Amino acid sequence: MAPNNYLLIIERKREMKNVNVAIVGATGAVGTKILEKLVERNFPAKSIKLLASKRSAGNEIKAGGNTYIVQETTPEAFEGIDIAFFSAGGSISEMFAHEAVKRGAVVIDNTSAFRMDKNTPLVVPEVNPKELTKHSGIIANPNCSTIQMVAALKPIKDQYGLNRIIVSTYQAVSGAGVEAIDELSEQSKQFSDRSEIQAEVLPSASAKRHYPIAFNAIPQIDSFDESGYTLEELKMINETKKIFNDYEMSVAATCVRLPVVSGHSESVYIEIDQDNVTTSEIQALLEKAPGIVLQDDPTAQLYPMPLYAEGRDEVFVGRIRKDLNHPKGFHLWVVSDNLLKGAALNSVQIAEELIN
Repeated sequence: MAPNNYLLIIERKREMKNVNVAIVGATGAVGTKILEKLVERNFPAKSIKLLASKRSAGNEIKAGGNTYIVQETTPEAFEGIDIAFFSAGGSISEMFAHEAVKRGAVVIDNTSAFRMDKNTPLVVPEVNPKELTKHSGIIANPNCSTIQMVAALKPIKDQYGLNRIIVSTYQAVSGAGVEAIDELSEQSKQFSDRSEIQAEVLPSASAKRHYPIAFNAIPQIDSFDESGYTLEELKMINETKKIFNDYEMSVAATCVRLPVVSGHSESVYIEIDQDNVTTSEIQALLEKAPGIVLQDDPTAQLYPMPLYAEGRDEVFVGRIRKDLNHPKGFHLWVVSDNLLKGAALNSVQIAEELIN
């Protein structure tokens, strides 16, 4: 269906305000959070259909006082659906997203399947909401670590320009799914019991070797390509350039998995375009930015930490300081709940932007 037809669909949704919603991957970590956020934020859903694999069909999920029965994901399941959230893995999105679009749904995809497709907007509502007008039925939700970083850097880029980013991430195991959370818990018990630690999930399911995450740090998220970067690192690099619409920007990333359940942390170094900008000016800018919470008082040991970001919608920023050698360089520490702003919440905010 042509893009202008989708604008007509969205216009119709503005008038009716109540839309029929589907969540693909509803039994997964992100899918359950999407349902929770839809209920919590009083999303104007006329109906919510939960979709998953055939083996999960028939399961019950409770949210907001309602009980939902999980159904099998099939092309026919998208009949009458207006907005479909996808969070069941790239292969499922590639298999069913276009089927949903054929039946009139707008797809908000939380996988990497369409992020770098030139015809698919890659959207963080606080950063580039105007891109939503360009969709042809599918809108991509960026990688969780990318979302929190660009949300924090957008006000700085707008005010002072931005030409270089070097980021090191410290990512929670929940980003690898429920299995990784369970493995961290089990490995912690094995470590305490001085028994052999079993590793089957991390650094990635497809990896030839697996390493314990309990009491460890694994400098690999996803697989490596021939450049020596992991796919997670390349996602951050390429997605940041696309979201900022600046393909000349210098971006480098190193992504590390830590034994933290939820909440990604990032050490971000940036170089801006303007001279004589102070740390206080950067702080003041971020303090009034939408979706950002400034926690930055070293004298009181106030700074963001993933333990306290869990369950929170905001992106937390602190440890802002000027580089000691580069006059236009700054360092920031950025933390956010990767299952919320990094995934479920951003997806729901995209849907809200579509129908508001």
